[in-house]
Amino acid sequence: MNKKYIFLAVLCMIAQSNFYAQEVEKDDEVEVLEEIIVKAVRADKNTPIAYSNLDKKELEKRNLGQDIPVLLNVLPSVVTTTDAGNGVGYTGIRVRGSDATRVNVTLNGIAYNDSESHGTFWVNMPDFVSSVQNIQLQRGVGTSTNGAGAFGASLNLLTDGFSYDPYAEISNSFGSFNTRKHTLKFSSGLLNNTIEFQGRISKLNSDGYIDRAWADMSSYFLQGTFINKGTLIKALTFGGKQQTYQAWNGATQKEIDKHGRTFNSGGVYYDADGTMKFYDNETDNYWQDHYQLHWSEKWSSNWRTNFALHYTKGYGYYENYKLDRKLSNYGIQGLTINGEEVKRSDLIQRKYLDNDFYGFTSSAQYTTQDVEVIVGAAANRYKGDHFGEVLWVKEPVELDYKQQYYFDNSTKNDFNTFVKATWFVNDFVFYGDLQYRKVGYTANGKETGNVNDTFRFFNPKVGATYTIDNTQQVYASFARANREPNREDYKNGNPVPERLNDFEVGYRFQNDRQQAVNVNVYYMRYKNQLVLTGALSDTGAPIRQNSGDSYRLGVEIDAYIPLAENWIFAPNVAISDNKNIDFKASIDGVIQHLGNTPIAFSPNVIAGGSIAYKKDNWQITWIPKYVGKQYMSNTKDDKSVLNNYFTNDLVFNYSWKPERYIKQVDFNLMFNNLLGRKYISNGYFYTFDDDWSNPGTIETKRVSGYYPQAQFNFLAGVSLKF
Repeated sequence: MNKKYIFLAVLCMIAQSNFYAQEVEKDDEVEVLEEIIVKAVRADKNTPIAYSNLDKKELEKRNLGQDIPVLLNVLPSVVTTTDAGNGVGYTGIRVRGSDATRVNVTLNGIAYNDSESHGTFWVNMPDFVSSVQNIQLQRGVGTSTNGAGAFGASLNLLTDGFSYDPYAEISNSFGSFNTRKHTLKFSSGLLNNTIEFQGRISKLNSDGYIDRAWADMSSYFLQGTFINKGTLIKALTFGGKQQTYQAWNGATQKEIDKHGRTFNSGGVYYDADGTMKFYDNETDNYWQDHYQLHWSEKWSSNWRTNFALHYTKGYGYYENYKLDRKLSNYGIQGLTINGEEVKRSDLIQRKYLDNDFYGFTSSAQYTTQDVEVIVGAAANRYKGDHFGEVLWVKEPVELDYKQQYYFDNSTKNDFNTFVKATWFVNDFVFYGDLQYRKVGYTANGKETGNVNDTFRFFNPKVGATYTIDNTQQVYASFARANREPNREDYKNGNPVPERLNDFEVGYRFQNDRQQAVNVNVYYMRYKNQLVLTGALSDTGAPIRQNSGDSYRLGVEIDAYIPLAENWIFAPNVAISDNKNIDFKASIDGVIQHLGNTPIAFSPNVIAGGSIAYKKDNWQITWIPKYVGKQYMSNTKDDKSVLNNYFTNDLVFNYSWKPERYIKQVDFNLMFNNLLGRKYISNGYFYTFDDDWSNPGTIETKRVSGYYPQAQFNFLAGVSLKF
């Protein structure tokens, strides 16, 4: 039997043994058990931190093929970017200036960040949002969670819950740059009040805005749920396959001026006549399959538990045409022609990653009228093999097809345990959260060196919430976070762990008319923060370095205001100051003290939100977004500036409920970058000191590159629900 269906087969046997289970009401406690899966890592109205929630209904209105980071662009302090320029393929997110490697992501409470790079690669699970019930984004350190420590935010996703009623859904969308998404979903409904099966398959393609930045992706989601009184068991498997033409090089200003803003240098080479051409298979290829088994149990009115097992298998490679490479670096012997040995050549390389990630998570919740205590633990192991092959060499050499030139392996063990307690004392709610985390990382890479590090982190969090009246709250909290360097950090030096002390103070208002205002002030003080240098590795990964002391100070304001019978105003703004303290850098061969400098990729102003008009069964939503000026380096170099930009999206939604055959038909139309602004959301900047052979003539060279985003484009879709 295909291993993807083993969990579902197990549930079928369980269901047969409980065929005549007790009837379950739709408002029964079983529905609460769905939330227990993520309760241990989530915040609620009594938690003294800043967070935002997005539910399925809100996500569906804009789910036309763009990736999860792009859909989160409406939230406070969020900046998103895409390599292909149109939100399909490789996408990235920053929260409070922290990139995706510093945003902890969990799927049903299970860590999703790659164990070595700490990154999140949504391209490996296209259209995953179609199987998501709700999303919570916690800004700052947030609550204790599983996986890498959160330095910018925590992003928790809960996948679809079970459905009482059977359904089928067909969704198709089309748009600019030949973008198209096709999704089929189904549910058996709750059979005999005991078991439900559901699934999804998706296919997504796009040519991309950037030249040749096409994407060919597919994904699946299968889930079986068993319920019986206070028991919930869920077995699910999901994953995807993607092939994308690489666009992670960006383009330098010189290339943009010469070839246009959609130029992609990926795969460039020159024929015998010196004509620039592009290699057809300059692609990234990856397969990823996830397996999860969850058991949630209500033992009494006070006790609930959750236990989960998980396993993820990943395998893939990327292929590159490389110009004028030194053959000895590949272990290749060049032939001697006319008495001269061939030492350099163009070649085609392929680099592989074969990894396994598995472990468990668990939590127990004890609740009374006055106290709530959650105890949790998780243990994970990652094993990864990295190896490379040479497929072809232009010059005459001694070479076997697919000749291997390196093989590295790594192992990472990650254990954490935490206890969270909430005490209700009159109008006060006191919060305490203690986490211990142990991480062991070994690697024998040619570039990383022989790494054998063990880290032990203690991460305390305390806070309190005071209820002024039934509409207002104020809160304050302190949280500490520690995190280990990632693989790229080891490749670029001798990094040390970084530490963050996060102070948050906030005010919340919400009345019975659904009007809400949230104000949050934060001060995040870092020690040895691994800040982005602005430079990229040969795979497009951001390069970081320890910066000593640094801080982020800011205020975030968001609101939800029904203005009239049909209007909803939901603005947000974040104003911040982000600085490296007494920063030093080598410029023109001399170490210079630059004082307090802006932290790279940290705009001082981010504003956005939405204004919607609803009437009957249709809605129009305007989504503006402003991102202030930011630097791509930590040296405040004027040549590293990313200019501010302001974009506008417009979304139309219409629902029609026919009387027969079809339950509902949803029409969605989205105009992105409505005014066609030429903006750039991301880039890179690096420096190098030139001409060390002549003392006194050293000059720091500066190189910058950019990732232009699409001008006006659209997506249109229709969903049929049966």
